[in-house]
Amino acid sequence: MKITLPAIGLTGLLVLAGCGGNLGSSGDSGSTAAYPERAVTLLIGQDAGGSTDLIGRALADPASKDLGQAITVQNRPGANGAVAAKELAAAKPDGYTVMVFVGSLAYITPLAVPADQAVDINNYEVVTGISQDDFVLIANPQTGFKTVQDVVAAKRPIKFATTGVGTGSQLTQTLLFAQAGVDATAVPFNGGAPALTAVLGGQVDVAAVQLGEAKEQIEAGKAVPLVTFATQRPSYMPDTPTATEAGFNVPVQQSRAIVAPKGTPKEVVDRLRTAFQKGFADQAYKDFNTKRLLTANEVDGAALLQQWNGSLQTYRDLVAQHKIDLSAK
Repeated sequence: MKITLPAIGLTGLLVLAGCGGNLGSSGDSGSTAAYPERAVTLLIGQDAGGSTDLIGRALADPASKDLGQAITVQNRPGANGAVAAKELAAAKPDGYTVMVFVGSLAYITPLAVPADQAVDINNYEVVTGISQDDFVLIANPQTGFKTVQDVVAAKRPIKFATTGVGTGSQLTQTLLFAQAGVDATAVPFNGGAPALTAVLGGQVDVAAVQLGEAKEQIEAGKAVPLVTFATQRPSYMPDTPTATEAGFNVPVQQSRAIVAPKGTPKEVVDRLRTAFQKGFADQAYKDFNTKRLLTANEVDGAALLQQWNGSLQTYRDLVAQHKIDLSAK
């Protein structure tokens, strides 16, 4: 069995944007007394139009209402969010720069990049978890694939699209094909949309993308769902088995959180958490989650760190067990 993967390099750009609000607090003192007095920058380390971008924008609007002023989102994609995360780490810890941080950057990318390029979620202040979503493995109908076993039975090299190196899309497929004994080669793209396009255009055989990104094409019959990596079958794909049902141990999900620089005052973190909690309760945001097939994961920072640190260890163990080198060094 051979899994061919590309080398990883940390490249990308980052742009900052801002928003803010005014709110006094008689119990506070010093610079945090009227937080926020000016723009709060929300960094998105992924492309505009992708899942993380859409989630950030959907949440920023109602959260900004509680803060009292708009939250402006700007995108600077690069290295699965690592470029934005490193910029965040260097920002002043005053609550005026925060980020939508993707879980894969914390618990998958460290398995694919050199140690000096890995981002450690424990070096940030987690404001709140946001949501989780699952991956589905899809195929172009022309392949004739309808199940994972069809891929195995093809007995030929397989090309699979990923949303980038160090992502859940890469890890799900790499683990699956390693366990299935499939000779597979990764073709990395910068996000779910181009990976999906590659499947539809026949450039690759299959791709693992997030459920919300694939739903429309699946319903239109333009993409065939082979297996999901969800804990249970999604309601709109009741006939598609999970990886566990298909006999494979691939417990990979994507997750997101709002994160601030280390050392941000607790009262500021708490104020931000309150604003985002108000956003979670907004009906338009709830409807967005339903439409995008997202599962709420609106936990506090301590719970989020426990989840993500646990996932890192789980994936590290699985990669070692199956002798997978995500960086292809």
